[in-house]
Amino acid sequence: MKTRHSNLSFSRRVAAMIAVGSLLVSSFAGVISAQGMKTRSSRNLGKLTEDQRILHVLNRLGFGARPGDVQRVRAMGVDNYIAQQLNPEKIDDSATEAKLKNLESLRMSTAELYERYPQPGQLLQQLQRRGALPAELAAVQQARTKAAANTTPSATSTTNTSGAMAGEMQSPSTAKTNDTAQKPSTPANNDGNPMNSPEYRRAVFEYYKENNLRPAQFIIGELQMARILRAVYSERQLQEVMVDFWSNHFNVFAGKGADRWFLTAYDRDTIRPHTLGKFYDLLLADAQSPAMLFYLDNVQSVSPNAQPPQQRPAGARPLAQLLRMSNNPQQQQPQQQRRGINENYARELMELHTLGVDGGYTQKDVQEVARCFTGWSIIQPRGGAAAAMAIMGREGRDTAGTFTFRPFGHDNGEKIVLGHKIPAGGGMGDGLAVLDILAHHPSTAKFIATKLVRHFVSDDPPPALVDRVAQTFMKRDGDIREMLKTIFSSAEFNSTNAYRAKIKRPFELAVSAVRTTGADTNGGPQLHQWIARMGQPLYGFQTPNGYSDVAENWVNTGALLERMNFALALVSNRIPGTRVDLSRFISANSEKHAIDKNEVLDRFIAVIVGGEISPQTRATLLKQLGDEMTLPPPPPATQTGSNSVPANPFETGFQMGVGFTAPGQQQGPPRPQQLAAVAPAAINNPVVRMVGLILGSPEFQRQ
Repeated sequence: MKTRHSNLSFSRRVAAMIAVGSLLVSSFAGVISAQGMKTRSSRNLGKLTEDQRILHVLNRLGFGARPGDVQRVRAMGVDNYIAQQLNPEKIDDSATEAKLKNLESLRMSTAELYERYPQPGQLLQQLQRRGALPAELAAVQQARTKAAANTTPSATSTTNTSGAMAGEMQSPSTAKTNDTAQKPSTPANNDGNPMNSPEYRRAVFEYYKENNLRPAQFIIGELQMARILRAVYSERQLQEVMVDFWSNHFNVFAGKGADRWFLTAYDRDTIRPHTLGKFYDLLLADAQSPAMLFYLDNVQSVSPNAQPPQQRPAGARPLAQLLRMSNNPQQQQPQQQRRGINENYARELMELHTLGVDGGYTQKDVQEVARCFTGWSIIQPRGGAAAAMAIMGREGRDTAGTFTFRPFGHDNGEKIVLGHKIPAGGGMGDGLAVLDILAHHPSTAKFIATKLVRHFVSDDPPPALVDRVAQTFMKRDGDIREMLKTIFSSAEFNSTNAYRAKIKRPFELAVSAVRTTGADTNGGPQLHQWIARMGQPLYGFQTPNGYSDVAENWVNTGALLERMNFALALVSNRIPGTRVDLSRFISANSEKHAIDKNEVLDRFIAVIVGGEISPQTRATLLKQLGDEMTLPPPPPATQTGSNSVPANPFETGFQMGVGFTAPGQQQGPPRPQQLAAVAPAAINNPVVRMVGLILGSPEFQRQ
């Protein structure tokens, strides 16, 4: 009875907190509204104070201030700080990189990822085809095949709309809920996914452990962890902001088939090295990235008249050809292979990556550009054969998942692109010529300038500043660093008009909240889930245009309530893997039973929003606080420390049997809960509640 009473009391406290959050959201919604942002943008330009400019730079060139950052930037000078951030290669960031030590996938080539993180169904199909299927898996596979033969198609057929491959396991955050998923899985009722058979899954799990393999969904999980850890801890803040900017500009959806394996190299080799370089170099790297080639289907784009090279007798075929054929059975039956030009990449290249929708191109240009990129492809785009070869000890797999140009698939005729003649017979040079034309086009200069100014200055980019940045683009050969210098030195950027004129997107909000509270985090899956709940799962936007960068797409009552819930969960230490110690901000001389609420409120307002908060917000916050205030409870002692290397929660979960669980089932030890058990005092403590509400305030939502 005592336990039941305690649980009931705890639930009431949580409900009360949610009610308070809902009340404040209603109060704040109008203040944070998109219309309110537009009203702010109508003011005349005014100069920022020194402290305002420091906060402004820390919020725009980075993900907000950590405790002590304002004082550090003031001491070195804000202009010196900007110059430092524009040259990230000169900033020692070894401490941050050390935090990624346990994320092994970040250091692997795509071929190595194929080998270490294969999809169960795909790998087993390859092993079975070669007669190398282990006995324990062969027995389960035969039983499943026999059971499936006795099952009607209507009971086993489902439409895969998630982009997952056959035999793929979906993570809890992406798995679709349906009647089939909720039923206990049996070999006769498994919706076509062998991992829904408990015996099959158990055998695969043991096989993975014995061969040091891991589930493929861990790749994106570790990549998300790395993005969060770098954004929170890196001294190269502008570098991380630009990684976020360009990853969104050149958006790739992780849920589309093989892109899960390509995104690690995409982040490491395509985006990061080019964030502050020449736009042409970034555009070229993106055009040759397997992630983009697969996402926008250029890997399928070949001339309708393409003829594969003369095939040798089977015994004389090179290993690379055998791998391609085993990975794509259609290559063994040319008459069944779809052939033709795919225009997806060509269209998005001009509409979203360079010229913009009003950039002056036509449908004919789209067709001609698509012809220019025929033959731009990927070696082993799905990697199944490479993974199987790795288990069998075969060599020759190192190039799997890398860019290749296939001359036999290229349309070598003459093309006309935006009035430029591209002569016949150019081969791969046709695509290079297109990239050169686009990277030096005035419409591209204006389009990129507009997006940069919108991101760093205002949802309504000042036309005069856009023109100056576009001129810099043209004069400095698309030098991204020079464009940013033009923005950061402008009167528009350094004005009261731009100050706190942008709404933080969920990723920015989560990272800035962790930074401003001085929290320690492992960047783990529970934090990923919160960012997704607020509307911005990393690598989770399905269409090529990426997440919106304007307030009206992020401000509504439901979204603000999720943000408030996140803030309260963070400061009450209910996000496993993330640790907040609020007592560090309260004077050690404070009496536990006599803390002045106005004094504590002012202290946290100074820490979180630089001391600037509207009378309306302050009054709303004070109404929620009682006269009696006590120190917040200490955070859990088991969380990661700021100087330690975080454990990899995916590897920890795998060793516990987590990761081979089909949708709607629970096998092995239970997954960590979204909200960890916390002492009721943490939920009910007025200081904790107050800090959560400040993080949910209009002032903190803006940057």
